[in-house]
Amino acid sequence: MTKHETYYGLPHDVKFCKKCIMSNQRPASTVEFKHTKDSKKVTMNFDEHGICDACRANEQKASINWNEREEKLLQLLDKYRKNDGSYDCLIPGSGGKDSAYQAHVLKYKYGMNPLTVTWPPILYTDYGYKNFKNWLDVGGFDNVSFNRNGKVMKLLTKLSIENLYHPFQTFILGQKNLGPKLAAKFNIPLVFYGENEAEYGNPIADNSSSLRDKSFYSFNNINDIYLGGVSIAELREKYKVRLSDLMSFLPPTAEELSKNDIQVHYLGYYLKWTPQEVYYYAVENTGFQARPFRTQGTYSKYNSIDDKIDDLHYYTTYIKFGIGRTTYDASQEIRNHHINRDEAVALAKKFDGEFPDKYFNEIMEYLEINPEYFKNELCDKFRSPHLWNKVNGEWKLRYNVWGGGTDDK
Repeated sequence: MTKHETYYGLPHDVKFCKKCIMSNQRPASTVEFKHTKDSKKVTMNFDEHGICDACRANEQKASINWNEREEKLLQLLDKYRKNDGSYDCLIPGSGGKDSAYQAHVLKYKYGMNPLTVTWPPILYTDYGYKNFKNWLDVGGFDNVSFNRNGKVMKLLTKLSIENLYHPFQTFILGQKNLGPKLAAKFNIPLVFYGENEAEYGNPIADNSSSLRDKSFYSFNNINDIYLGGVSIAELREKYKVRLSDLMSFLPPTAEELSKNDIQVHYLGYYLKWTPQEVYYYAVENTGFQARPFRTQGTYSKYNSIDDKIDDLHYYTTYIKFGIGRTTYDASQEIRNHHINRDEAVALAKKFDGEFPDKYFNEIMEYLEINPEYFKNELCDKFRSPHLWNKVNGEWKLRYNVWGGGTDDK
């Protein structure tokens, strides 16, 4: 095999899981506020049988005693449940299916008193905003929505695209950091997220605990932090951004969290988490509605539909890692026994890499980025040579799961 240059520390030899259709190019979750253009990715592990960690993690769920796990959850909740009218847990979310399910189950099944908190999308979709309103009005929850400095949000999003080809970074920063930060400020001891990232390909050992690794949502030294691939010092000096305008994008300090003894748990550790079942629950109990049309780049209608930039984010993963949105969705549905591998391959062949043009021009106008610059110069800059080959002026993947790549034998 010819040795082509690889970007991002990705494995040179492209392999596909023998059970799902995910490739070994899939990056594990990273500490977003330390992400630079020179960052090297930790990627999904495959075992000696060619099976990825996400599939193995899903297999392990079949042997878990979920009654015992629920009992552990009850013990945790009994320890912190309050009856004086104050909040006893905090649920970060936008009113999508996952946060809608978490909040509703904790409040109405387990008798907790959650405060929901929202870091709003960069650009709400109409149905995303409607789902957010239904979450509160139909589900019945108090909510704090943090509307950060829009000028700085636009700058950081633009920088994350130009430096990292990562349009979703500013949303992920808030999604991961706002919950623990507000929990510390309001002295709410428990924060709940949904399923562990190990369900989708992070190291399988991460599933051994209900607790989220604090390195993802706390820091000790501000000089170690990068936003949009740019250091705090450079943002202040070159872009003239005040430190006070950057603080909302930063996680709480480790000292803040330890002083208030804030614990961040995955609810999916205690309750068996199946995305399609979570979707049905949210529809029935909180008025959640799927998109009225197929999401570009995939065949589904209900995953990650709150933000107009969602679709563009998945397109950039296709460019950087050769992994389209269909591959993510179909791989998870294989693991949950909703489709088989042949069906997943056919779906990926049909939809992976579809350009999300529905909101594209609106996003570019909002961020003040030339659309052709994004689609051509930036796009080509972030294509790793070991994944992409230009044939007759058209970019094609060297390898794909159906064996139709330019370098497939």
